[in-house]
Order: sequence, then structure tokens, then C-alpha cells
Amino acid sequence: MRLLVLGDSLTFHGPRGPLPADHPRLWPNVCAAALGGHAELAAGFGWTARDAWWSLTGDPRVWSLLPRTDVLVLAVGHMDTLPSPLPTFWRQGLRYLRPDRVRRRARAAYLALQPVLSRLLGGRPVALPPHLTVRYLDDSVRAVHALEPGIRVVGMTPSVHRAPAYGGVHTGRAAAERALRGWASRAGVPLLDVPALVGEHVRSRHGNPDGLHWGWEAHELVGEAMAELVRAVAVGHPGGAEP
Repeated sequence: MRLLVLGDSLTFHGPRGPLPADHPRLWPNVCAAALGGHAELAAGFGWTARDAWWSLTGDPRVWSLLPRTDVLVLAVGHMDTLPSPLPTFWRQGLRYLRPDRVRRRARAAYLALQPVLSRLLGGRPVALPPHLTVRYLDDSVRAVHALEPGIRVVGMTPSVHRAPAYGGVHTGRAAAERALRGWASRAGVPLLDVPALVGEHVRSRHGNPDGLHWGWEAHELVGEAMAELVRAVAVGHPGGAEP
């Protein structure tokens, strides 16, 4: 079983920080191992469904992986729900500021304002509105099936957080989950219920100290549950390969 995972930092961030994509305890690799297969990861910090679409349409390495992919895992949508009180292009543009002291001061100011404004504005706007999350996911599925009709696709519901960096606010998650479930039902894309697996882990602060990323217990739970979902999809797909 060959998996292609398009994800955000929840796919490669462990209890102490980011790790190489092939680390065996990261959930995509736990999933692949349970299936007796291999996982390829295309991911980045803060990736939303829009970034996954850009990866599919703009990364030649991803193009090269599609013909060898059995299941595409859309492991995005989590960061779409986070408060984004300042425009995304400001945050992404900070790295280009010069000289260095200006960049450092601007980043410090952004990090200081983000939790305050997240609380004041009630968690809105979010990084990517639900209707755009759904649009980019749907575009991704259509594009993949146009190129490789045999690829099965699975997704995830948005995770939860208790991150001080966002003021502990997550009011945008519920609307995003409703939109995702509606789209997934129409598109025939099975979803893994992530909060049911990691909710207690995150809320009890057993994950990363940042309150957003997961510890190894959650990675194992998600990896094993995703393997079960992928296995069910593969077996239920006409001509689907057994893991």
C-alpha cells in the first residue's frame, strides 16, 4: 500500500518539535507500517487546504508520486480553522523583511498581537474560510482523479487545540467541520474523526507544550485509526488492492 499524505505540521511535529518525514513514530509512518506499506509526505508549517492544492499543482515531485499512489490522504483543514486576525500574507511575508533587526521586531510584534486579537475578535477571521477549504479540497480530488482515476482519497476532520499562541480560541472549528462533512458526503471521501482520537490528549496537555501539536500517544492513535480507514476504503474499492 502506497500512501501520499498532503499535510500540515501535525504530520511531522512531535512532542518536542518538528522531525524528518521518515521518523517512524509520526502518524503517517505508523499508518503505513500498519498497512505493510510506505508513506510519502508533502507538508509544511501552517499548510491549509489551499497549500495542498498548490502542492498538487506546483510541485513536480508530487506529480511524480501520483502514478505510484494507491491512497491520497488529505491531512489538511486543521490550520484553516485557526484564528488569523492579521492577514495571512503579512505573516508569510515577514521572512522577506530586511534588515534582520526589522524582521525580528516585526515577527515579535506579530506574535504578541496574535493571541490578543484572537480573543478580542472571537477567533475570526480564520486562516481559510470553510467554503474555501471545501473548494480547494474538491479541486484537489477532481484533479487527482482526472490524472489517476484509481487513487482512493480519504480526509480528516479538523483537530482541536489549547494553544496560547492563538489565545486558546478555536471558535471557527465547528463551522469548518460541518462544511467538511457536507462536502465529504457529497464527494464520497471518508473522513477520520480526529477530535475523537486526540481531544482528551490535547486538552489534558499530554501533547506538545505549544498546545497545538501532538505527543506520541496521539500519533499512534491517529496512525492506527487512519490505517483502519484506508484498509476499509481499499477493500471496498472496485479493484482495490489489499494492503
